[in-house]
Amino acid sequence: MGALDDTIVAVSTAAGRAAIAVVRLSGPRSHDIARRCLTRFPETSRVAVLSDVRDPLTGAVVDRAVVTRYDAPLSFTGEDAVEVSGHGGLLSPAAVTALLIREGARQADPGEFTRRALLNGKLDLLQAEAIASVVDARTEAARRAALHHADGGTSRQILALRDTIIELEALLAYDIDFPEEDDGPVAPERVERTLALARDQVGALLRNVRVGEVVREGAVVVLAGPPNAGKSSLFNALLGVDRAIVHETPGTTRDAIDAVIEASRWPLRLVDTAGLRESDDDVERTGVEVSRRYLAGAHVVVVCGVTQAEIQFAQRAIRTISPAPQVAVATKRDIAPGELVAGAVAVSAHRREGLSALLDEIERVLDEQYGSLEPDAPVLTRARHQAALTEAARELDAFAAAWSSREIPATVAAVPLRGAVHALEALVGVVDVEDVLSRVFSSFCVGK
Repeated sequence: MGALDDTIVAVSTAAGRAAIAVVRLSGPRSHDIARRCLTRFPETSRVAVLSDVRDPLTGAVVDRAVVTRYDAPLSFTGEDAVEVSGHGGLLSPAAVTALLIREGARQADPGEFTRRALLNGKLDLLQAEAIASVVDARTEAARRAALHHADGGTSRQILALRDTIIELEALLAYDIDFPEEDDGPVAPERVERTLALARDQVGALLRNVRVGEVVREGAVVVLAGPPNAGKSSLFNALLGVDRAIVHETPGTTRDAIDAVIEASRWPLRLVDTAGLRESDDDVERTGVEVSRRYLAGAHVVVVCGVTQAEIQFAQRAIRTISPAPQVAVATKRDIAPGELVAGAVAVSAHRREGLSALLDEIERVLDEQYGSLEPDAPVLTRARHQAALTEAARELDAFAAAWSSREIPATVAAVPLRGAVHALEALVGVVDVEDVLSRVFSSFCVGK
């Protein structure tokens, strides 16, 4: 990562054919560099003007763009900045960037704009990560969670936990400062209440870490059952498009097909699998093995069958492969309406009947596993988040053990609390942890 007093430049929009591309310039010399390359430059901050981008050496026009000026600290990075919104594509933004580099700017490193925003106090580390998470979001729930991070909602909850632990440290300080008083000036019950609150807070955050993978990638919902049980028709009906081949010949599906849909609360990664049966066909046997692998990693298994006997047989077979909860579905109700299947959701993919009831049941099962997914829940989606919260929980457990023994001096018992605070501060970037910052921003695109 280059020096913080450099003026940096990069294209901040996606590469490729587009109407507009934005070239972002930030740093102490950004206004001077931009002025040399523009026929018009805004006289005040947050004002946009139309200008030619012109090579000051040759006078050649490189592009025509809308130019916006930002004065520190009222910019994304907290520095003087300029945004040049010119023509899209590959050549024009590259030419503008090359001109600004020649005039004294440096090509920005990945994530350097966001890193400067962090270091200048414009946002914290979780909010910085949220920018990349919004861009990378593959599900609507992941996008909502990232926006919650970007708004600072998750940071506020983590800092509230940090404040609780700091309060606990303050209570312990009385024992250290006033050792001659019986039990210290603070009742042990108050320490225990504050400790219980901290453990509840970190426990709630850790529970949401389990939800993070589901939110980011979608809950894996595997459609399984015997051949010709209507799995592919159901898959297509839930998707609203024909992705899987549908044919009355058993064993038509030879491989797993997956797609993500958004239910009312949870993102679902539906997987249509080959029918479970013994077969002499090598290709079909391979498909069944793929089905078994998906079943082993499923969050929910939708067991499909036309009759009660089919469903029950499939349920028993699947339990030997997957511990995931099952949702039984009686398929083909348009052609087999007579037989009632106890405990199963009745579905007709052809008539699109029962689909809403099936999605409701899948979401009910997910709610039981992970808790109801609320729009403003602090969903933590990265391994770094889990590691920091796990460390904080471990340090709280260590303090609880030391405190309950009553034989360890308060000065020693309080040491794990400082470790918990440090873990949380590294999570939100309150402390300058250089290696953490480098890992976070290395995954960003250059213009962010």
